[in-house]
Amino acid sequence: MLELRNAAKTVGGEYHIHPTNLVLERGSLNVLLGPTLSGKTSLMRLMAGLDRPTGGSVLVDGADVTGMPVQKRNVAMVYQQFINYPALTVYENIASPMRIAGKDAATIDKEVRKAAELLRLTPYLDRTPLNLSGGQQQRTALARALVKNAGLVLMDEPLANLDYKLREELRAELPRIFAQSGAIFVYATTEPSEALLLGGNTATLSEGRITQFGPTIGVYRRPADLVTAKTFADPPLNFIEVIKSGGSFRHGDTEGMRVPSHLSAIADGPVTVAFHPHHLGLAAQTPDSAQIRTRTQVSEITGSESFVHLDFNGIRWVMLARGIHDIDPDTEIDVFLDTRHLMAFGPDGRAIATAAAH
Repeated sequence: MLELRNAAKTVGGEYHIHPTNLVLERGSLNVLLGPTLSGKTSLMRLMAGLDRPTGGSVLVDGADVTGMPVQKRNVAMVYQQFINYPALTVYENIASPMRIAGKDAATIDKEVRKAAELLRLTPYLDRTPLNLSGGQQQRTALARALVKNAGLVLMDEPLANLDYKLREELRAELPRIFAQSGAIFVYATTEPSEALLLGGNTATLSEGRITQFGPTIGVYRRPADLVTAKTFADPPLNFIEVIKSGGSFRHGDTEGMRVPSHLSAIADGPVTVAFHPHHLGLAAQTPDSAQIRTRTQVSEITGSESFVHLDFNGIRWVMLARGIHDIDPDTEIDVFLDTRHLMAFGPDGRAIATAAAH
């Protein structure tokens, strides 16, 4: 078990990591999700022992390791830039941490071949890294981390520099790899879709703070606050500040929208309602869908779907619509919001109610 107790990191009197309490269990996959400069790498460096916290402590299985350097900890790390020894074969690259640890030849051979089979590298064991694809090189770095038999494996955006096809391939494989190890895995990413695909637990980060931690799908569906909801949204979360009055949400002088049943119990007054782009459509998805007049700004066609950027009374929204929709800019169109998916947040940004459906 890895535990952070009020662990903090300041540089020049400014917090890079605010006091953090976090417990990660053995055999768990834990995603650190947040935008660039949110604190993911800084937090991983504290976990690894590459940096010492300026406040609080780090414990492993109940023992305080706060001042222990990384060389004395059982930690493996994989970075964006896959680091392999160019003059060594894939076999020797994977074997290197075990040779350093003084393992016998039979154990090394067994573990190398086991990791190679797990990561589908068996046909390439005699090749050098320069004769591999990017995905195969990253697999080699992952295999080397696995055979180290580390209690803590830290991966800092390990797939960010691979092309789309290779990223998708490895994303699908990683949960299978994790499931066969008893280590604590910590995986940093900027991509909400990657967190959802990997599953496990997710900690959302913003400006050096963990805003929420728990099972990944639970954090996505039930964000504790608006910051977490925005962090866990790609394309960006749509939101609007309204006044709840009885059974209506009103924004300025616009016609009120009926309050859906799952939000009917919240108190009258100012509320921020939020929803994901795929809950807006060009046709009503349910009889309860709200029809809203908007003005188009730009359409982005990706092939099987379109991102349509909208203006609603000066507020920017994004609609994710299936199919190709090349709508001219500055066109008035009606869009339909599936209100079952509305989330509500109070003036302090804390969640009042989360969506009834997903």
